[in-house]
Amino acid sequence: MLNRKNPLKSAKLWLTMLAAPLLLVGCASLFFDFDSDFVSDDFIARETVTVGDITLSYIKAGDPNGQRVIFLHGTPGDAGGNWTGILRNVPKGYEFLAIDRPGFGFTKPKKALIPLDAQAAVLEPLLVTRNGKGTILLGHSLGGPVVAAAAAKYGDRVGGIIVAAGALDPDLEEVLFIQHVGNVPPFTWLIGSTLRNANRELIGLEKELRLLQPKLAGITQPIVIIHGTEDDLVPYANVAFMQKEFTGSASVEVMKLEQMNHFLQWNKQAEILEAVHKISAYLEMTARPITVKTAD
Repeated sequence: MLNRKNPLKSAKLWLTMLAAPLLLVGCASLFFDFDSDFVSDDFIARETVTVGDITLSYIKAGDPNGQRVIFLHGTPGDAGGNWTGILRNVPKGYEFLAIDRPGFGFTKPKKALIPLDAQAAVLEPLLVTRNGKGTILLGHSLGGPVVAAAAAKYGDRVGGIIVAAGALDPDLEEVLFIQHVGNVPPFTWLIGSTLRNANRELIGLEKELRLLQPKLAGITQPIVIIHGTEDDLVPYANVAFMQKEFTGSASVEVMKLEQMNHFLQWNKQAEILEAVHKISAYLEMTARPITVKTAD
């Protein structure tokens, strides 16, 4: 089992360093387990919801009537491996959910879902409005463009988004030669479904980001961007791109984390919760009161 305290740097990095020799000997899936085996515990429950032909698995904790926040992992990854620390410390008045994105964790079928718009649509049954406030979405790494796509698609149900170390600038995406090698048989059969799905997501990401780019200006919800200056996997230059493109947002705030790398969900949980509170406070301030009609 992969040590979650020392997580993968990225699918690209592992493909570069390990895929070529491992593909030749057919042993990648024997040496590395990219999935968490977390199901549930005394603090965190696991549930599923069916969306089309996808059975989406997710974990949840906190107040079932509180402000809902949904956390999305990057690639590869899953809810249990990325967000259990956050879900074991849900602040009062919040309900936290974390999903296994399609192709990962316990979500079925174990097949990559490349289009960002389709990934956003999988969230639709989980988007709730409570006390006039929509659901807050937080996406890490490749989860960042997914939450942006969801905000554009469900403007009336997404209250705000947090992009944590998010990859949104298509010009900064690069596909390595070895990734194409790993995407064709017989090599796809040797690297395991999780790494195969991550590879396919990364190969298709630049195209998907270009399709997403013209929609970014239509996002009106408040946005918080969290990014480390020493992120060598998703460059800090993505922040400038987002600042340029999120022109329609009610509020765009950047939390610049000096000397910080890519792994915010393990190293900067306090800052992640601070970003959640920022969006929640904005929604509290702008929420429309619910009028209860009484009989004459």
